[in-house]
Amino acid sequence: MKLKNWLLFLAMGLVLSLGLVACSGDEPASNEGSEDEGKTEEKAGEKVLSFTNPEAIPSMDPSLATDESSFVFLAATTEGLYRLDEETQPSDGIATGHEVSEDGLTWTFTLREDAVWSNGDPVTAHDFVYSWQRAVNPDTGSEYGPYMMNGVIKNATAVSTGEKPVEELGVKADGDFKLVVELENPTPYFETLTTFGTFLPLNQKFVEEQGDKFALSADSLLSNGPYTMTNWDSTSNSWELEKNEDYWDAETVQMDKLNFEVVKDPQTALALYEEGTVQRIDLTSDLVDQYSTDEDYQVSADTFVYFLKFNQESNDALANKNIRAALSRAFDKEALVGEILNNGSIVANGLVPKDFTPMPETGEDFRAVSGDLSAYDLEAAKEFWAKGLKEIGKDSVELEFLADDDETTKTLVQYVANQLSTNLEGLKVNIKQVPKKQRLDLDDSMQYELQLTRWGPDFLDPFTYMNLFTTDSGNNWTGYSSETYDKLVFDTASTLATDNVARYNNFLEAEKVLFEDAVIAPVYQASRAQLVSPTVEGVFVNPFGATYEYKWANVAE
Repeated sequence: MKLKNWLLFLAMGLVLSLGLVACSGDEPASNEGSEDEGKTEEKAGEKVLSFTNPEAIPSMDPSLATDESSFVFLAATTEGLYRLDEETQPSDGIATGHEVSEDGLTWTFTLREDAVWSNGDPVTAHDFVYSWQRAVNPDTGSEYGPYMMNGVIKNATAVSTGEKPVEELGVKADGDFKLVVELENPTPYFETLTTFGTFLPLNQKFVEEQGDKFALSADSLLSNGPYTMTNWDSTSNSWELEKNEDYWDAETVQMDKLNFEVVKDPQTALALYEEGTVQRIDLTSDLVDQYSTDEDYQVSADTFVYFLKFNQESNDALANKNIRAALSRAFDKEALVGEILNNGSIVANGLVPKDFTPMPETGEDFRAVSGDLSAYDLEAAKEFWAKGLKEIGKDSVELEFLADDDETTKTLVQYVANQLSTNLEGLKVNIKQVPKKQRLDLDDSMQYELQLTRWGPDFLDPFTYMNLFTTDSGNNWTGYSSETYDKLVFDTASTLATDNVARYNNFLEAEKVLFEDAVIAPVYQASRAQLVSPTVEGVFVNPFGATYEYKWANVAE
């Protein structure tokens, strides 16, 4: 897929401004200890901006990170081969350029020689080799390593399953400043893939010295990017990014400091914004009408799709396709986006979002061609429900509904639970809201029944969505397995890798199979209503990967 084509559609369909990304959380920041305890004092004349964050950072280990917040702050502190710029184009990072072999299978990256880690060590090709091997090493327990690299980098699948040693992964250092990557198949989007957090480098000596403490606090992190992280550990509700004076492009970085504080309560966030303590907040639906005419009001559309996920191994009800199909169709999504969210979000009736990618020949939006595959249909829902109950031999079902613990999600899941219980006779839904990190852990261990989650793209291709539910995907915690679906998706990265028209036809067919099997229930495609201070300048929003790009942040004059 060509970036310029995607950007054309982005310009037509997305209004990207300052926003936030995956299921968020919203409760007051912890009051344990002094709010200023451990924080560095701001000096006169410093350029400083302050923002809220919806949750604590789950992980600063690029091999283990799986969520929005983690990837945002990894991108701010660590430089990969390339970094997305304001136009969503890969710009120079540690790589200054690359060459691709005629068959598209070998990529050779030339690395800059002036990049250093915050301990003074040079950033070399060996740092990428170590990090990528670590990400697919089964002993690491990475979800995203296998998900992002299997079927893309040579031998990644065999390494991640323990069939081959990590040294056989198709990534080698040719001296200190040349990185050679061998691919399984031609992958046109590989350049943009390298901007993603899982592909960031790691200093092997430092990581191994830290051992189990690595990436659990600011002291156990190294930076080679625009900022260093301070006053942070894995339990922190506030932290700072400080300009990294040793960054190779430090003269471009204008900010001295960026402050972040976890604020989950919308009214608390609003009070902080109105007093000028923070310069950007998200607005909940009840505040949108009040502030929609404010000069600081902005709406950002994004490519995150929220959906209900069913654990097919949790009970006999969710193992039944008709029960899942009933749940998928039994709640009014138009009312949800219009009344509950009220922030510009739109109904989702498929997995691949609207205005994400055009069809290769016609230029028509993929979502429009694929159509509505799981729309609200109460009559059909009741028919599926009755059939499913008969098949499992029950007249009632009780389900636990897992979700994040922020206020917006609370209102949303209460609405969905009420709709399901009201519209499907004999169904009882019990809501379980937990902090995001706990939900992710419960998801990984498949300790849930019904779950509200979301997915945003990691690179510019439908594969980033469709590979989620292949049998061996590191993100498929549903119990779903389909040889038909797997083949359709895998062929797009292998036998059809150089035929984009055929690839997209496979994606269309695979999405239909996914919803015929009622694996998930799409809910909505997100937008965010925000108040953003006019003092904030140069903070870009990416349609995939790390939501916010802070390298070019500045304070408006």
